[in-house]
Amino acid sequence: QLQLVESGGGLVQPGGSLRLSCTSSGFTLDNYAVGWFRQAPGKEREGVSCISTTGRSTNYADSVKGRFFITRDKTKNTVTLQMNNLNPEDTSTYFCAATGEPATSQDICATYDRWVKYEHLDAWGQGTLVTVSS
Repeated sequence: QLQLVESGGGLVQPGGSLRLSCTSSGFTLDNYAVGWFRQAPGKEREGVSCISTTGRSTNYADSVKGRFFITRDKTKNTVTLQMNNLNPEDTSTYFCAATGEPATSQDICATYDRWVKYEHLDAWGQGTLVTVSS
């Protein structure tokens, strides 16, 4: 079973920053598109961002554009979500997810809609809680 592990969540004040990391257990992320979702209590899951296998394609939810940035480092087998200027509405549990072929050949991260509507993700993490509060 493919597993992902998130880290980096915590409590931060409004306007602050956090960096979330996603790595894999038992396989490498090299051939997988990786992205982030979030879900707050009582709310639907929301796609946040996605990065393609090469890193050339990325996408973001409108609510985080200009504040969140996704990168990947194949030498560390890690995908990072840098979150800046956080606000209380960003409070959620953040999950990373990964998908391989055939989605990667279709450039699953080319658009936000393509990423969030894809239903055959191969791996999920357990989630990391981000709380933005003063």
